[in-house]
Amino acid sequence: MVLLWIVPALWSSNYIIARLADGIVAPHALAFGRWALALVLMLPFVWRELFTRGLPWHREWWQLLVLGATGMWICGAWVYLGGQGTTAANMALIYAATPVAIAVAGTKLLHERMSRSQGVAVVFALAGVVYIIAKGDLANLWSLRFNPGDGWIVGAAVSWVVYSVLLRRWPSVLSPVARLAAIVAGGLLVLLPFTVAEALWTPVPPLGAKALGLMALAALVPGVLSYTAYSVLQRDLGAAKSALLLYLAPVYGGIAGWLVLGERPGWHHAVGAALILPSIWLATRPR
Repeated sequence: MVLLWIVPALWSSNYIIARLADGIVAPHALAFGRWALALVLMLPFVWRELFTRGLPWHREWWQLLVLGATGMWICGAWVYLGGQGTTAANMALIYAATPVAIAVAGTKLLHERMSRSQGVAVVFALAGVVYIIAKGDLANLWSLRFNPGDGWIVGAAVSWVVYSVLLRRWPSVLSPVARLAAIVAGGLLVLLPFTVAEALWTPVPPLGAKALGLMALAALVPGVLSYTAYSVLQRDLGAAKSALLLYLAPVYGGIAGWLVLGERPGWHHAVGAALILPSIWLATRPR
C-alpha cells in the first residue's frame, strides 16, 4: 500500500513547520489556525454526510471531544510548546517509544495479533531510530539533557498513543474524511479557550503573512492529508501495524531538513534507514 510510505513523509513536515514557527506564531494559535483551516478544507466534501445522514450524535459527541482533545490539542499545541524548550533529538527520542506503546496497547486492548516477525521488526526499527538520534555513536545518548520542554513532548507522545488506540476502539459509520472533520470540530472546541487565554495573558507574536502561511501548510500536509491517511491505515491494518510507520519519520525528517533547512544528512541516517525500511516491510507485508 502506497500510504505506508507516504504518511510518515506527511507527518515529518510538521517538525519542519514547528522549527520555522518559533518566534512567528504562538503554539496554541498555530494549532487552532491549523485545524480551523483544515476543517474549512474538508467541509465542502463532507458536509452532506455529516448533516443529512441521521448520525447518532447523542452517542458519539463525547468521543469526538476526547479524540479532538488528544489528537488536535495535546498532539498539536503541546508539541509546539515543547519545541520552544527542548531539542529535536530529545523530541525524536521521546516519540520513538510511541510505536512500541501503541503496538502493546493494540495487542492488549484491541486484541490485535502480533507475530514473531512483527515483534522483531519493532526491535530493529527502534534500533534504527536510536542510531539516527545518537548520530552513529551510542555514547551521544548519555550527553542528551532533558529540558523543561520535554514534559510537553512526553504528554504529547502519551496522548498520541491514546488517540491511536481510541480511534480504532471506537468505530464510526462515517467515512475517514468525514470522521476526521467531526474530530477536528471537537478539537477546536477544546483548543478555543486555551488559544484565547494564550492571546490575553502571554506575549505572542503578531499574526502576519508568514504565520498564516505556516498555518495553511500545517492544515493541508500534516493536517488533513496525514490524519486522513492514518485513519485509513488504522482501519485497514490495525493500530499496531500502523504505529510502526512512525519509525520512518526520522528518515523523512532528515531528508526534509536537508532540503528545506540545509541540514546535511550523515552516514548515521543511511545506517538507520537500512534498519528501519526492511523492518517496516517485514511488519506490514501481506501474509
